[in-house]
Parts: sequence; C-alpha cells; structure tokens
Amino acid sequence: MIDHVTKVVPGKSAEGYKFLKNDEWFFKVHWENDPNMPGMLQVEALVQMCAMSIFTLDGNKGKTVLLANVNNVKFKKKIIPGDKLNLKTEIKLFKRGIANCYGEGYVNDDLALKAEFTVVLTEETQKYISQST
Repeated sequence: MIDHVTKVVPGKSAEGYKFLKNDEWFFKVHWENDPNMPGMLQVEALVQMCAMSIFTLDGNKGKTVLLANVNNVKFKKKIIPGDKLNLKTEIKLFKRGIANCYGEGYVNDDLALKAEFTVVLTEETQKYISQST
C-alpha cells in the first residue's frame, strides 16, 4: 500500500507516499459511484510505512511485522483516485519486538487520517514466548 519511501530513521520514523491510480482494485468496489480508499487500507499504508523503520534495523531484513491493534483512528478527508497520500510515521516505543506507533496521512498538505497502532515483529516476540514456556 506504499509506492515510495522518502526518508527512514531506523527504529524511529519513516516517510513516503502512495499515489492512488484510477485503476486501483478497491476503487471499483468502494464505491462504484463515489470511489475512495477504504479506511483500513489507509491504516495498512501507515503500518507498512512504519514497518520500514523496523526492517531497516540491523538483523530485521526479511522479517515479518503484523498489526496487533489500532487506536484513536480518525479519518478526516476522503482519499480519491488521483490523490497522492503522503505518509509520516514514528515509533513511540519499541521493546521485545512490539512497537507502539503513530502515523498521519496527508493529501495536498491536508490531514486525511491519523492513527495510533501497535505492530509485532513476530520473529522477535517468539524468543520471549519460548523462554516463558
């Protein structure tokens, strides 16, 4: 759900964008006469961008990040075909493979969405699960 990463600070933040082409698969079904990017795909774009700041840490290339929860999500502006969704994400806390994150998406410098979310680096959390059993 992202096209390009423009800036990464490993373990801290990532920025980039998604250009919404007219032929994106979801515009055909959401909604036929009023196409817009579904809210959870907007959140997924934030998650994928934030994951870049985790994958660029030493030893994390090729690992898997899963979304664990989303809080305080706000959708402020409809994202439509032809829009460029600029994404800014940051990691608030990253410990034992669990990252508390925050992200914002902008269209034409207008806030389109914001969310707090938690992602899990599955390979890292497995170390702690197997230690406790």
